[in-house]
Amino acid sequence: MGLKAAFVFVAPEADAAQHQAVIATPVVELTVVGVKNYADAVEVAKKLADQGVVAIELCAGFGVEGVAAVKKAVGNKAAVGVVRFDNHPGLEFKSGDEMFQS
Repeated sequence: MGLKAAFVFVAPEADAAQHQAVIATPVVELTVVGVKNYADAVEVAKKLADQGVVAIELCAGFGVEGVAAVKKAVGNKAAVGVVRFDNHPGLEFKSGDEMFQS
């Protein structure tokens, strides 16, 4: 098997148990998961890293504090990257730091 990677997006009504998919190609197995807040993102990221995911990309809804929380949660088990908007157009031009911290 190739690279195990994940893309995690944050949206107010997302349910990580329900809003997920796996796309398997010969080179990469990509897990996509929606979470409703940073606390859920931390738990999902830990599980993904424990399952062998070595690269986690976070959507632009994650502010710097959300990214830091996920990075701290996975430690050295996975690299964490991020898509970046300073203010996300899908979140009323706010940062996830304003909306998703618990």
